[in-house]
Amino acid sequence: MVFRRAVVLMTVACALSACSVQHLAVDRLGDALAGSGATFSADDDPALVRDAAPFSLKLMESLLAERPGHAGLLLAAARGFTQYAYGFVQQGADEIEAEDVGAAFAQRERARRLYVRARGYGLRALAVAHPGINTALRTQAEAALAPTTAADVPALYWTAAAWAAAIALSTDTPEAVADLPVVGAMMDRALALDPGFDAGALHTFMITFAMSRADEAAPAATARGHFDAAVALSHGRQAGPYLALAEAVAVPEQHRAEFLALLGTALAIDADADPAHRLENLILQRRARWLQGRVDDLFLE
Repeated sequence: MVFRRAVVLMTVACALSACSVQHLAVDRLGDALAGSGATFSADDDPALVRDAAPFSLKLMESLLAERPGHAGLLLAAARGFTQYAYGFVQQGADEIEAEDVGAAFAQRERARRLYVRARGYGLRALAVAHPGINTALRTQAEAALAPTTAADVPALYWTAAAWAAAIALSTDTPEAVADLPVVGAMMDRALALDPGFDAGALHTFMITFAMSRADEAAPAATARGHFDAAVALSHGRQAGPYLALAEAVAVPEQHRAEFLALLGTALAIDADADPAHRLENLILQRRARWLQGRVDDLFLE
């Protein structure tokens, strides 16, 4: 009897040990993948990243199936799916719309689904540190966000960015648009915690977002204030602020000369001067060139 009990205990111990080793291996690989974003961001070949990203993203999802509470992987998935959807799916839809409206529509719907997936991972990342926040945001956003700290800013940013992008592609769905105040509350909280995050990324986002806020009395002036802050924090080495102001403010206000000047400044930026944002600059400079070709469609003489 004693021998049988010892065998059972040894079997359980071995099983637990094997499980622990497996979890350790998954965690180590997850940590490595979570840190791989910097490698992609510094790449100078957008086509290479476009082709490699799906495998990396699906590998993250496979690992998350084993370790669903891995905060680093959850954040990396939120960031990765958002960047892939914008840089290689939604922008591609914009570029083909003139030739194939149906294909562009289908591609935008794919981008929307990717943004929703990214939002889900971002909410789960926030819930690791703040259980219940993912369900409380829609009903009591400010109270739910109150416990967040500067360490949560990356998750706040990427979750809100994905959420806002999904809403922008769902303007015919009232329940989706109703979530805009939640996005605003998340970004306001992130700005309060770390206004200089990622060399002005929050301010760049707010250039566009300010123009859609119902509670914004002077949206264009607010957007321009965020533009100034973003340019200062990025030392003028990122194309993002210039494209955001061009599309979100110059077009609605029909400032053609300003629009072209902003695009010209974005295209003059040396992508190699800021390696951490090299890929982003290259992708946005491609969009700037595409926008230059659409000037006559965007502005009335």
